[in-house]
Amino acid sequence: MKKTWQEKLDDKASLPKILKLEKGFPCYNAVHKMGAEAGDDIVLVNPSEVVKIMKQVPRGKLITIVEICKKIANQHNVKGCCSLTTGIFIMTAANAAEEAARDGKSLDIPYWRTLKSNGFLNEKYPGGQEAHKKLLEHEGHKVISKGKRFLVQDFQEYLV
Repeated sequence: MKKTWQEKLDDKASLPKILKLEKGFPCYNAVHKMGAEAGDDIVLVNPSEVVKIMKQVPRGKLITIVEICKKIANQHNVKGCCSLTTGIFIMTAANAAEEAARDGKSLDIPYWRTLKSNGFLNEKYPGGQEAHKKLLEHEGHKVISKGKRFLVQDFQEYLV
């Protein structure tokens, strides 16, 4: 039987895991842009670590995957955090929150306040970019289009 989004949000026994960054890693380019070099220690995290940070973002404020990764790396005293697994857990948290809401429960995860790098909206959130845009605009953010993508105007001013 297929797992629910909420079940997918459960922590994994094998995580967190500290690894040496290698150029062949799928997250290498993104982690390298955040300052880590090949051979540096990076962390693969559990969903609960990502969700804990997402839950701390108050109304009117924003966070990006880059800030989440930096916070997690600092917590583990390593140079970087795998942005690929972090991004997967961010998307999973969003879908789990919506799934719980449909079941009449609340996970209290304001996922829409978490943006992709450079302030872009997440097309993998429930309802895609349009739904993400509406939730952000409801909180007073100005969302602008850039080609087929959307981003929060002056998002840096709202980062926690």
